Amino acid sequence: MPDTASVDEPGSGFVEVADRCWVARPAPGHVNVGLVGGASGLLMVDTSSSGRAASSVVEHVRSLGAGEVVAIFNTHEHAGHTSGNSVVSQAYGGPRIVAHDAARTLSPTEAFSSARVVDLGDRQVELLHLGRGHTAGDAVARVPDTDVVLVGDLVAGPVRNGPGEGVPGFGDDCFLLEWPATLDLLLSLLGERSVVVPGHGAAVDRAFVDEQRGKVGTVAETVRDLASRGVPVDRALASARWPFPTEHLGRAVGRGYRQLPRSGRRLPIV
Repeated sequence: MPDTASVDEPGSGFVEVADRCWVARPAPGHVNVGLVGGASGLLMVDTSSSGRAASSVVEHVRSLGAGEVVAIFNTHEHAGHTSGNSVVSQAYGGPRIVAHDAARTLSPTEAFSSARVVDLGDRQVELLHLGRGHTAGDAVARVPDTDVVLVGDLVAGPVRNGPGEGVPGFGDDCFLLEWPATLDLLLSLLGERSVVVPGHGAAVDRAFVDEQRGKVGTVAETVRDLASRGVPVDRALASARWPFPTEHLGRAVGRGYRQLPRSGRRLPIV
């Protein structure tokens, strides 16, 4: 695993985590922006949380001297990862923007349903929709020749001056019950030396992803168990032990209850 400690410093520019694969975390927002370089140019993975941050990203790309951005890939539709699209696009003369079909609200120039390849000349980057989790449109960028996968918010990396492990983004549009299976597919792509770049936090390895998958799975199975025993949703957090702090799980539990089929729920216990 490369030393990516300096990536934790917002605005510090791009750090190379593998051959011609860089990561930066512009302030504000502290969202990871990835770059994958090839003979014909650069693929940018997410574009930061604001136009100001994106302008900083453009400056850092130019100082890197690795080429022009020829394509943008958005890992999902949240504004924290896509608000820099227009700034980056204008700076590089309108590179193609690619996202999953479910992120079509971004009006990307290209959308795909399951897989797409971005040809960078001497290397190809695979864009893959492995399933729903953080959102309906989560997709990852895999660089096979250097064993790097940029996964957006499907995985929450460790954050300096925060919890040892970031808490996954259980938002109002997450798919809690499907998330573990999506992470299983991600794990099937990873080897012991894979470098995994999350949407926030430091780069991690397969073991880290495996551990987080187990915790997300525990949340999902706990929701299923509580609902099957008739525990009402407003009592769920207090009725079980959870692998993440409960202050981060309210929306996850609510989403899980709503996504269960009727056969998976009983009438509330009085």
